[in-house]
Amino acid sequence: MILSSIQSNTNVAIASEKFFFSVTDKTVAVQLEKVQGESVILHYVEKNGTLPWKGESTYFVDSLKVNISPASGHGFH
Repeated sequence: MILSSIQSNTNVAIASEKFFFSVTDKTVAVQLEKVQGESVILHYVEKNGTLPWKGESTYFVDSLKVNISPASGHGFH
């Protein structure tokens, strides 16, 4: 998933950043699928290493919410 990380004042994304993460909770995965294209705030934990059965990233998103003020300049936190 590529999330827009910088937006102009007209709510148009002007840059995007790749943020590689894993999701182990099926409910969170379904939520992410539903909000594609939306500005979201992600909560994640960082682990020291990776495990083959948990993805290739050290970042694990465990919750999210739709950003109600997308003009703040960030698509994710």
